Amino acid sequence: MKNLVSMKDLSVEQILAILKQAQAFREGAVSTLKNKYTMANLFFEPSTRTKMSFEMAERKLQLEVLPFDAGFSSTLKGETLYDTVKVLESIGLDALVIRHEQNNYFNELVGKVRPAIINGGDGTGNHPTQSLLDIFTIWQEFGGLKDKIVTIVGDIAHSRVARSNADALTRLGAKIHFVCPREWQAEFETTNSFDDVIEVSDVLMMLRVQHERHDGSISFSKEEYHQSYGLTLERESRMKEGSIIMHPAPFNRDVEIANELVECERSRIFKQMENGVYIRMAVIEMILKGRE
Repeated sequence: MKNLVSMKDLSVEQILAILKQAQAFREGAVSTLKNKYTMANLFFEPSTRTKMSFEMAERKLQLEVLPFDAGFSSTLKGETLYDTVKVLESIGLDALVIRHEQNNYFNELVGKVRPAIINGGDGTGNHPTQSLLDIFTIWQEFGGLKDKIVTIVGDIAHSRVARSNADALTRLGAKIHFVCPREWQAEFETTNSFDDVIEVSDVLMMLRVQHERHDGSISFSKEEYHQSYGLTLERESRMKEGSIIMHPAPFNRDVEIANELVECERSRIFKQMENGVYIRMAVIEMILKGRE
């Protein structure tokens, strides 16, 4: 694996290898990278979890991490993403984590630049390491994904998390339900009745309403959304025994999920964040080992 820009880059065997390596790191394994590598994290969209998680993973792998601040970069002067990456290639960086608002930004980079490209999220398209940490969390909980029912609820049309998980979870044997208002259906086959799938789901994965990607035409209030599509206390009481709650975050309390449920016994939201460090360690190591 030379880059990771989409879950479609990974075979089922590679996904499972990443999960196993992430578990090894979680249990205290030490990286076996032979060389000292230098990375940078290029985030052109706001991020807390993904950016800080990658930085922690890089430090745990004892990599050199050069700081990059998009707000003070030459992109503000009109420099293209490709030219920015060529600059970093020229000064010797080995790998770059990039988040960008443009869908498929990586098409102009992969195969054309020397540093490895790891996609930290592109527009509404892909978020492979988020998908991997979601899969890892479910895998830890149930020992596998075959025949597990995962219900993804919320702003499906604008969710790179939903798109990445739709492909990977299906290939790993899970069955997926998508729940959202009709206007957020996009290319997915969805239902707008959350209550129809509550009691059969092993995983409820709630998604944030991405107001920044809308045109201001949302036709319902936060309270109306919570009652129709939010995980309320009443809905949680009808979840099947042993089922779990997930959310890629950031989350809006009392909109897509009741405040009391964010840290309840079923919630794995902060476990997902913890798992993100180990998954990203595994991805980075696998890519850099391929260069040794």
